Amino acid sequence: MTKRLTEVARKAGVSEATVSRVLNGRDGVSEATRTAVLTALDVLGYERPTKLRGERARLVGLVLPELQNPIFPALAEVVTGSLAQRGFTPALCARTIGGVSEMDYVEMLLDHQVSGVIFAGGSYALADAKHDHYRRLTDRGLPVVLVNAGVDELGFPRVSTDDAVAVEQAYGHLRSLGHERIGMVLGPEGHVPSRRKLGAMIQVAGWTDGAEFVERSSFSMEGARVAATRLVERGVTGIICASDVLALGTIRAARRLGRAVPTDVSVVGFDDSAFMTCTDPPLTTVRQPIETMGQAAVDLLVTQIEGAGVLNDELLFEPELVVRGSTGPAPGR
Repeated sequence: MTKRLTEVARKAGVSEATVSRVLNGRDGVSEATRTAVLTALDVLGYERPTKLRGERARLVGLVLPELQNPIFPALAEVVTGSLAQRGFTPALCARTIGGVSEMDYVEMLLDHQVSGVIFAGGSYALADAKHDHYRRLTDRGLPVVLVNAGVDELGFPRVSTDDAVAVEQAYGHLRSLGHERIGMVLGPEGHVPSRRKLGAMIQVAGWTDGAEFVERSSFSMEGARVAATRLVERGVTGIICASDVLALGTIRAARRLGRAVPTDVSVVGFDDSAFMTCTDPPLTTVRQPIETMGQAAVDLLVTQIEGAGVLNDELLFEPELVVRGSTGPAPGR
């Protein structure tokens, strides 16, 4: 007990006597100090006294699918910084292969009495995945915000990049360079953002049956290499990818087939994640407005936490085409 008091007092920047008063529910402590003590208790992993467990901490969970794709650390930087400015302590939960699942993270966050959760790249974006753990959050009345699409019936506010505009920009760029056989490397069949990109491509390209121009992949360079190889072998000269990681795998596939990028094959990514200016060649990509989106997600979440209602709609943010060295005139132009 003494060790706990000392650690919590140091973390909260108060005296051990103050910590003791908070834990025993005594008067004489300001609300700000009381909140700081309870937050310190949560962050250090100590259980609250039974009579205090019903109160939510000023902890907010940020659940990400991975940290290897640079776009997710970039989002985490924006969200955690914005939360800290609003007086909340972010709890970063990144899933790994064979590690803690999204469902398990939800249980852990509920145990810690978090004030809300922001999800990015979760199973909510997969139409055929299990969504029971999200409904647990709904049942608890916990504020939640989803980043980049999601299954409509979950009913959470969403902050997304406009996939239709992204495809229009990428397709228009490739067409302006003379490409006529333009294909796509997308995520899995049930991936909602990929579905949206495909729907937009059908519209702008006027496809009746674009099956020969579309290949699907896991969001990995290895998967993209297999998918892109099929497209290049069918004579596709311009490829739009659902992420920068997929675009890098596509460039690798073209080179393994003896094609040069962009002389023989032009490639467009999606995200504009870190270091895309340093690839060979530098990647043409559609930039997600991550800073604006991250701040909007925090604003939506904090508004809910403070008891104000928000519409369970989707805020769409316009992306920006960034032209670099991975796209060029179609062969023969």
